[in-house]
Amino acid sequence: MISGKNIYKRYGTVEVLKGVDVEISRGEVVSIVGPSGSGKSTLLHILGTLDTADRGEVRMNQILLQGLSGKKMAAFRNKHIGFVFQFHHLLPEFSALENVCIPGWLSGRGKSLVKQEAEKLLSMLGLANRMENKPNQLSGGEQQRVAVARALINKPDIIFADEPTGNLDSANAKDLHQLFFDLRSQFSQTFLIVTHNEELATLSDRVLHMKDGKIVHG
Repeated sequence: MISGKNIYKRYGTVEVLKGVDVEISRGEVVSIVGPSGSGKSTLLHILGTLDTADRGEVRMNQILLQGLSGKKMAAFRNKHIGFVFQFHHLLPEFSALENVCIPGWLSGRGKSLVKQEAEKLLSMLGLANRMENKPNQLSGGEQQRVAVARALINKPDIIFADEPTGNLDSANAKDLHQLFFDLRSQFSQTFLIVTHNEELATLSDRVLHMKDGKIVHG
């Protein structure tokens, strides 16, 4: 479903990725673990089209992503990829419902249809009574669930999650772990997760261990 081949990335004089090969199948939950500076987040961002490799190629659904640029890349990302980050990145001036709707509205879909789908997602995630609240009126766990709903609104092929439980307490982290697997069961949703959380990694279908810019196991 998504693959990276011979991926290299350098920032200044530091070689961050050194010829990484990775392949993720549809419906898999895969975690990437490793020490800080091992290249985990850089690999995630390149596979997710937020950054570009110096060498190598990334394909999703057989499409060579390096062949896309500008508006085509943005449209592809909006349609096929969802993101969940450690610090949520919700827009503070908008309600939970509006935050979830925004990627759908940007895709050009009808406003009312997107709103209906966002309401269903938020209800499914236990936020039926919090839709009109702004982010600063929500707990950390609730904000992260809004971020997950936002990532799902365009029915993406894959969700990239970068330390999604890093800003949550243990109870909310455990709830989020379960949510990922519930979503995989319900929607065959694919996840690639960068995490330091050993429990989340252990629950995954596969764990990729990175060290010094390479995948050393998995």
